Amino acid sequence: MLKKINELISAGSSFLITTHESPDGDAVGSSLALANYLREIGKDVVVHFCDPVPELYRFLPMADQVCATIPDRYFDLCFVLDVGEFRRAGKQIADCKRIGSFINLDHHKTSELFGLVNLIDVKAAATGVLIYRLINDAGGEISLATATCIYVALLTDTGSFRYSNSNPESFSAAGEMIAKGVNAWDISSRLYESQPRARIELLSLALATLAFSDCGRFASISVTLDMYEKTGTDAELTDGFVNYPRSVRGVEVAIFFRQTSENSVKVGFRSKGAVDVSRLAEGFGGGGHHNAAGCNVDGTIAEVREKVFSHIKAIL
Repeated sequence: MLKKINELISAGSSFLITTHESPDGDAVGSSLALANYLREIGKDVVVHFCDPVPELYRFLPMADQVCATIPDRYFDLCFVLDVGEFRRAGKQIADCKRIGSFINLDHHKTSELFGLVNLIDVKAAATGVLIYRLINDAGGEISLATATCIYVALLTDTGSFRYSNSNPESFSAAGEMIAKGVNAWDISSRLYESQPRARIELLSLALATLAFSDCGRFASISVTLDMYEKTGTDAELTDGFVNYPRSVRGVEVAIFFRQTSENSVKVGFRSKGAVDVSRLAEGFGGGGHHNAAGCNVDGTIAEVREKVFSHIKAIL
């Protein structure tokens, strides 16, 4: 499949790159890694996200060139990265009639097969790893700009190499990126040591909602619309909140309830390994990985929490 994709890249001249809504480090990193590489080999590249690049990742090369609106022009190929479900790439991508073919690169267990080529590897630590393989397969050079983006994709999706997806390939690839000139301390400092004050204020409100099941095997944390209003924040600053209940001894599944409207909640699941949370998410129309998954559920925070807790209790 890598060979086929590289043949399509060689034959094409104009490329569109996109990823899922509410992009995380792997989504942004893999998209910008591919964008930098394609531009460096002389291709015409446009990157479109349906949601803005989170402030945390705006230091990455080409982050300032991500478009909110797809230009009115034709693209030979559209790379859709890390989405799992095609709808998560947004309405503009779904409605665009100016795309020759889609290439689907992903590592989600529940990924849909919507592309002309679907390169899905659930053993890949991050979608950024697939970009790393693609460039190596082509015999291409990984510049410092591309290496920085790949490293961020790896670092964030492995939880700084703490999660179970931290396999030998992820460490080897990260080492190569360091050899290309990536400054590990600078990246870590930008991602983990430069938090806005408002994020900590939001976290303090969220921690007050910490709730545990009677058995102690699952726990949750919640963020409401009122909390955003009080702290002047938005969902962009909630990345990583789910790790607080996950870090509690005895907790096997952590849940993050993030209110998106008065009667809608985005639910994120994290597992320490024993429980396949993609199954939990699928029960509510979502999906994801064994250890990380999500879905959207209608109802108030209290109603959704009750639904989800009952569902998990039945499965456990």
